[in-house]
Amino acid sequence: MSAIELKSKLIDKINALEDISILKEVTRLLDINLNGKEEMFNLTDEMNEAIDEAQLQIKNGDFLNHKEANQEIKEWLDK
Repeated sequence: MSAIELKSKLIDKINALEDISILKEVTRLLDINLNGKEEMFNLTDEMNEAIDEAQLQIKNGDFLNHKEANQEIKEWLDK
């Protein structure tokens, strides 16, 4: 597929989009490519809370190592 054909298909798909979040993400990706840099990603309060919780779990030793995680996955898949 040539660059012209690909651009045409992308334009058609973008024109058909109604989801604003997808349009914003496409714009962000294009801005990265055109500007050569990415804007800072702002975390939501919920994301920050999840990170804080995960860091506390790690600090308290409440995590699985690779081997333990694989074992739990295997047991889950075998059910």
